[in-house]
Amino acid sequence: MSKVTPATRTLTAAGVAFTVHAYDYDPDAESIGLQAAAALGEDPARVLKTLMALVDGKPVCVIVPSDQEVSMKKLAAAAVGKSAQMMKPPEAERVTGYKVGGISPFGQRKPVRTVIEQSALAHELVYLNGGQRGLQVRLKPADVRDVLKAVVADVLA
Repeated sequence: MSKVTPATRTLTAAGVAFTVHAYDYDPDAESIGLQAAAALGEDPARVLKTLMALVDGKPVCVIVPSDQEVSMKKLAAAAVGKSAQMMKPPEAERVTGYKVGGISPFGQRKPVRTVIEQSALAHELVYLNGGQRGLQVRLKPADVRDVLKAVVADVLA
């Protein structure tokens, strides 16, 4: 497994301090985020999942703790839209350039508006997908917000 991905290159170019953590990815896991948290021995609230959604038909990346669900109504409001829905996996792969299970908010094919759940900023360090299945990066949540120019909002169901 390569530990250099478009995500890690983006973080390096931005001058962000991060560490890379590999784990055994289980393609049959009911929840990829929860499986990653368990494999890393981390609190699921600190292991964030990257989801791709459509708000008024436009791609939006949403980052939430792996043990939580997104409120589509709150996401639409945070992204200044009327309606939101989850993006279908093939479309998410096409938009991001990553495979589902390995979608990182960093280094996507084209930058998209990003919303990060406000509770994620309460942690000293968080984990996010590093751009491939079984690879996580650990960094400060403020760095996630700043690099992605993310909107911080309550988007939990």
